[in-house]
Amino acid sequence: MVTIKAVIFDLDGTIASFNVDYRTVRAEVKNLLVKEGIPASILSANESIFEMLKKAEIFLKNNGKPEEAFREIREKALGIAERYELEAAKDTILLPGVLETLKTLKESNLKIGVCTVNGEKSATHILKRFKITGFFNAIIPRNKVKLVKPHTEHLEVTLKALRVSPDEAIVVGDGAGDMRSAKELKVIAVGLPTGISPQKELITAGANYIITSIADLPVLIEQLNKPAD
Repeated sequence: MVTIKAVIFDLDGTIASFNVDYRTVRAEVKNLLVKEGIPASILSANESIFEMLKKAEIFLKNNGKPEEAFREIREKALGIAERYELEAAKDTILLPGVLETLKTLKESNLKIGVCTVNGEKSATHILKRFKITGFFNAIIPRNKVKLVKPHTEHLEVTLKALRVSPDEAIVVGDGAGDMRSAKELKVIAVGLPTGISPQKELITAGANYIITSIADLPVLIEQLNKPAD
């Protein structure tokens, strides 16, 4: 039997509620990419900015542009996202049960990490604002990786920072991307249908368990760590 030694949380929609206007962010990033010469026909304002950037990178590579050209565009695009995130971070709220759950997990000597597609500035601002930074052993925002979740690199970097193997951790998130990356690395995935993805979508994406409140998490971990009869 493997013991759960670490819990990895998503941030937005799992720990705190950002009211980021993602539709406007996507539209602004799309406009930027079109101005930079990426054909509008290959972009959609309904996809994430990371999906748009992936398409932009492929287009530039196929057209013989240097890697530096894409890096500059990526920085501008993420700068747009960061501006909106920092604005939203001023009004964000800590979700119910988070503080008590973090205290319980810490008292149980579990390592705690954050794996978020949010930028470092907004993530740091929120954790400091609610005075919960001290609970986390590792915080891995998008700035710390080349490829964000659902790509496995993001979760792999988080596991490495916490010094645990995939079978010693659980991932808790409200998005299908959290579940997909966990499933691919064989990390136990716990879906929390409080944000972007409904329960059915979380299960389809690979959730092993569904909890309706973050406060249910310590009980679930206790059950998972119980010796088999």
